[in-house]
Amino acid sequence: MISTRHANTRANASGAPRRNLLRAAVAGAAATAGVALTVPSAPTARAAGVRAQERPRPATPDEALRELAAGNRRWRTYREQHPHETRTVREALVSGQHPFALILGCIDSRVPPELVFDQGLGDLMTVRSAGEVLDEAVLGSIAYGVLELNIPLVMVLGHQSCGAVAAAVHAEETGERLPDHIQYLADQIRPAIDHTKEGDARVDATVGAHVDRVRGRLAGEPDLAAKVAEGRLAIVGARYELTTHLVHGVG
Repeated sequence: MISTRHANTRANASGAPRRNLLRAAVAGAAATAGVALTVPSAPTARAAGVRAQERPRPATPDEALRELAAGNRRWRTYREQHPHETRTVREALVSGQHPFALILGCIDSRVPPELVFDQGLGDLMTVRSAGEVLDEAVLGSIAYGVLELNIPLVMVLGHQSCGAVAAAVHAEETGERLPDHIQYLADQIRPAIDHTKEGDARVDATVGAHVDRVRGRLAGEPDLAAKVAEGRLAIVGARYELTTHLVHGVG
């Protein structure tokens, strides 16, 4: 964990040019698509106001966690609201986005974060890789959400019966070499393998251990650590149970 003073020094030295470049890239992409990132017209501003009245955006890590917990409760009890899908919301989002949480999840088709947490357009920023494995693209995506959009919560979301974790455990136990890109995933997961367990229990325990390891690596990133130290960001680990649809904490 670095100090806030050190983080501020780094930000002053290199953060502004990098962020200006990112903003310029986003503005350029929007202009190419025919979208002007300017002060919204009266109808769009009214639409944004309606969206705010529908449900205020969680502004703190605790508020974001409570909103995710409430959404998961709706999901697992089959009381989904499918929020923020109306024409008004879609029009309001043309001028910008303000997601309240970033979910780093697996690519597994059974665990889509927007459904698992019963959230809608503009609510979540999702980054997905097999087994929640980190690389430069994933780290850059998470940093963008936190540093540019001021997202107050990052959740690393693993899940029951993760195929990437099972493949990593199998490769280590048998010595089998996986296809190159899949072997990369296994190599990243291997340090978290729980050798105190056997069989399916080893895979299951490794899911949680890997989530906690990824969470720790993110918490050690200087830019993210500075936000955590200021109380403006929380980085948490969680796991989704396919059998019960429950999301619960890890680590």
